[in-house]
Amino acid sequence: MELILKQDVENLGFKDDVVTVKNGYGRNFLIPTGHAVLATSSAKKVLAENLKQRAFKDKKLIEEANTTIEALKQLDIKIAAKATEGASAGDKLFGSVTKLDLVDAFEKEGHTIDRKFITITGGNIKRLGQYTATVRLHREATADIDFEVVAKS
Repeated sequence: MELILKQDVENLGFKDDVVTVKNGYGRNFLIPTGHAVLATSSAKKVLAENLKQRAFKDKKLIEEANTTIEALKQLDIKIAAKATEGASAGDKLFGSVTKLDLVDAFEKEGHTIDRKFITITGGNIKRLGQYTATVRLHREATADIDFEVVAKS
């Protein structure tokens, strides 16, 4: 089933993307919740016209997203978390480090980024060390940001 997305859907696509999904997912979730509409030939023509008109506006958004990403790449992010002590305990954390901790670290540096635009490789972090998160501010502006989880002193 071909659908046109009306808003961003995580792990599927961005607004105004034409995607192919299974019939049940489209009929039972995406269309009733207003996330998508059927991709008929007339809907595709309307979408193409809207995309032409929006191309100029998108250019400015992409430039802003790229400058934000370049600024994020320059940051040296260290997230302090409470960890176990002693040689036998290793480097396990009490709890875990999530996207919200990364959002807080970005805000301390002066960058406001919504957590839905961040993906931490491997999910939640439960050990000290060096990690990578993917920040996707626009469909054409993504970057891998390195950060470190250190023990709270």
